[in-house]
Amino acid sequence: MQQDISIQCTDGYVLAATSFHPSSPLKGAIMIGPATGIKRRFYGRFAQHLCEQGYGVITYDNRGIGDSIDSHPKHSDADLVAWGQLDMPAVLDQLQNTFPGVNQHLVGHSAGGQLIGLMHNAQDLTSIFNYASSSGWLKNFKSKDKLRAHFFMNVFIPISNWLFGHTKSHWVGMGEPLPPGVARQWQAWCNHGGYVRAAFGKTVHEHLYDKLNMPSLWLNSSDDFIAVDKNVSDMLSVYSQLPAQRIHLIPNDHDIKFIGHMNFFRSQSKKLWSYAVEWFDQHA
Repeated sequence: MQQDISIQCTDGYVLAATSFHPSSPLKGAIMIGPATGIKRRFYGRFAQHLCEQGYGVITYDNRGIGDSIDSHPKHSDADLVAWGQLDMPAVLDQLQNTFPGVNQHLVGHSAGGQLIGLMHNAQDLTSIFNYASSSGWLKNFKSKDKLRAHFFMNVFIPISNWLFGHTKSHWVGMGEPLPPGVARQWQAWCNHGGYVRAAFGKTVHEHLYDKLNMPSLWLNSSDDFIAVDKNVSDMLSVYSQLPAQRIHLIPNDHDIKFIGHMNFFRSQSKKLWSYAVEWFDQHA
């Protein structure tokens, strides 16, 4: 069974979310942290699969994205820090209230895994499963990909924000339209090593990146031009105490044509979802 719900953050902002309730005995609970600008509906089939394996699941839209926007994106004051410090903790609280008495886990997709250290309650998590979570540092991109990456980050984002008051990332296949604050931080952090580390002492004054120590599994794919191995390592360097296992996927090894930054969560990659199920079964 799945149900659309609302989750209120500590600052009063209300997020749109969906909860998935298994019909079999509950083995654990999982929140799915979305990538930048990606709506919760994108993760629906993956969430349903986890639910069929006995896990309660909550997906959600970050503030300023999808159904969690109360006006036009240009009027949203959302940023990446708010997603990590306000939205994600509220979702974890809701997960604990909806599925009490079991271990709580997080699936992080890209930004959903990058921002965990901003959650004041992240230590309540039993384990972390991240796909394509990396620093996104432009310096580490392959030569053939650097031009388009620099164009999007350092030309398209500032011009779009200037002309329209927000970033029309959907024009270039980069998810939903982004609130200006989200896009500006995304641009700034991807131009510096360690992703969120660039904000320490500036917009981030308290965090748990150097304290989290639950088991984690990090997957990335050889055909993902963003989450290359160097950028995964760069992101992990910020989680200085986090035990991390890593799996580098090669599409041909799994008879899959393309995985990239997004397709792990699409149905054509369903055979890869066993990595997540087996991980959570180990830590249920």
